[in-house]
Amino acid sequence: MEIKKKELPAKVIRISLSENKQEVGWVRVYLIKNESHNCYYALIENLFVNEEHRRKGYGKQLMLAAIEEAKKQKCTWIIANSRYSREQIHQFYQKLGFEDYGKEFKMVL
Repeated sequence: MEIKKKELPAKVIRISLSENKQEVGWVRVYLIKNESHNCYYALIENLFVNEEHRRKGYGKQLMLAAIEEAKKQKCTWIIANSRYSREQIHQFYQKLGFEDYGKEFKMVL
């Protein structure tokens, strides 16, 4: 048996939102090739809005922009993850049309 390694190119799109020329939030959209289905999907990571700018709809604007970007890039699906303790974020994602689909496992190195 032989294990081979090949680096694949990755594409990351960072979408930010500014108010009065100051960045108040951002989200990253990772475009990932699914070789077994010959398509791309998007992974949403690092959605962040500065604490003093929360509850203004900025997170929603960023997520809608991320969803549109994934569509523009012809992604077949989008994954957004959250810790179990962040029930409010789960509701936020569900309102945007995401489904509670699976389970994520993490190993800290």
